[in-house]
Amino acid sequence: MRFLVTGGAGFIGSNFVRFLVERYPEDEIVVLDKLTYAGRKENLRDVRKKITFIRGDICREKDVNKAGSCDVIFNFAAETHVDRSISDPGIFVRTDVMGTCTLLDYAHRNNVSRYIQISTDEVYGSITRGSFKEGDNLDPSSPYSASKAAAEHLVLSYYKTYDLPVIITRSSNNYGPYQFPEKLIPVLILKALANKPLPIYGTGLNVRDWLYVTDNCSGIDRVQSHGKTGEIYNIGAGEERTNLEMAKIILKNLKKPEKLLSFIRDRPGHDFRYSVDTKKIRKLGWKPQMPFEKAIIQTIDWYRTNTAGWSSLQ
Repeated sequence: MRFLVTGGAGFIGSNFVRFLVERYPEDEIVVLDKLTYAGRKENLRDVRKKITFIRGDICREKDVNKAGSCDVIFNFAAETHVDRSISDPGIFVRTDVMGTCTLLDYAHRNNVSRYIQISTDEVYGSITRGSFKEGDNLDPSSPYSASKAAAEHLVLSYYKTYDLPVIITRSSNNYGPYQFPEKLIPVLILKALANKPLPIYGTGLNVRDWLYVTDNCSGIDRVQSHGKTGEIYNIGAGEERTNLEMAKIILKNLKKPEKLLSFIRDRPGHDFRYSVDTKKIRKLGWKPQMPFEKAIIQTIDWYRTNTAGWSSLQ
């Protein structure tokens, strides 16, 4: 088997590459990454000799063609930070939509056996009560989530038009090692370690379902191996916490005072709550393995151990 992982030097992508190396040691793993600010070769240092790395942009056909023929494609490549999408929407449309189109054309030409599009629960928008199911309408609130929703429609169109064997995953908020310090958890950890104010949007009562990255990786692999072509699968842990709760958990673990909490002006279009129904993927035999209490401590300890290399990137 020959796997192609685009965006494999980013946070989730690099963790997924490690997962593949461990799970499929006899198979070939090709990583294609543009190495933007959030895609770092250092994230793959421990598996570099076990993969083929190509520096390239999924928006450029000639870069994608460098991967040669592959059996399975996992498309992690995307611009992902909501705040950046508000200030510069164009780059999100280019990478998340046009890049996906280029990759789909490549997959179609090369007759891949599986194309897995990594999406997000943010495409649903906000929900006050209950949880979103895969068939619910999409209502994205930010340019980021809108670009991911558009990419999903494009992926499904290739399934319906060309019979391309696609599957889409919609994951809840990931956390864990190697996450770039622009996302909430690494920002809070590194700020707390430096005794600096922890920025909290609005009242801090916005709710997210927190999924440890290795559980997301196993869910994506389960979908690849057991999922049904043309289907969408939510991946979530059911570990809902407010942003304020997360900040207080981190401060308590690091033995830092709550006076470091700093409430700032809310961002535009800030969704209040995300929640996904995961019955569909659980029917494939998947469920999260990492308890939240253990996973968040491991994450904090990882950043504490690697403070020097990551605090400079904030």
